[in-house]
Amino acid sequence: MSIKRRSFEAGHKRKYLVVIDETEECDRALFWAAKRAGRTGSQIVMLRVIEPGDRNQQWLGVADIMKAEQMEAANAALDQFAVRAKEIADINPDRVIREGDTAEEIVKLIDDDADIGILVLAAGVTKDGPGPLVASVAKSAGSFPIPVAIVPGHLNDEELEAMA
Repeated sequence: MSIKRRSFEAGHKRKYLVVIDETEECDRALFWAAKRAGRTGSQIVMLRVIEPGDRNQQWLGVADIMKAEQMEAANAALDQFAVRAKEIADINPDRVIREGDTAEEIVKLIDDDADIGILVLAAGVTKDGPGPLVASVAKSAGSFPIPVAIVPGHLNDEELEAMA
């Protein structure tokens, strides 16, 4: 059972959750979410999930260095997309970095933040289908704790703005 959403209660604000990853279509999800959040007085939460390191590795120093590099790369990606959200809709997004499986961390973050009301994903533009994250979420759509907006990854800024 999911927790009650609180985004419209006093002291709360609806948040759009956008997963920041290496896919081409990631910018499409952020663009639509930023435009929509700007028009509705909402906020954006950007989530970056990093791979869990091998905790049983013989060379723990190497594992620590690898994790530090992943964190640095995650922060750089979040910095880049935060600038983009600011340009699009004058929004300073919340930033979250989690370690683990992306689909699991999305659900955990939604459970942790009762203001998150919509997950925004963008569908892939290749012939391989909508992308692994969209496919994963679609499998559990019937029991997913919040609505999911899937933005077509092939749309340009003007087309997305018209729909936001």
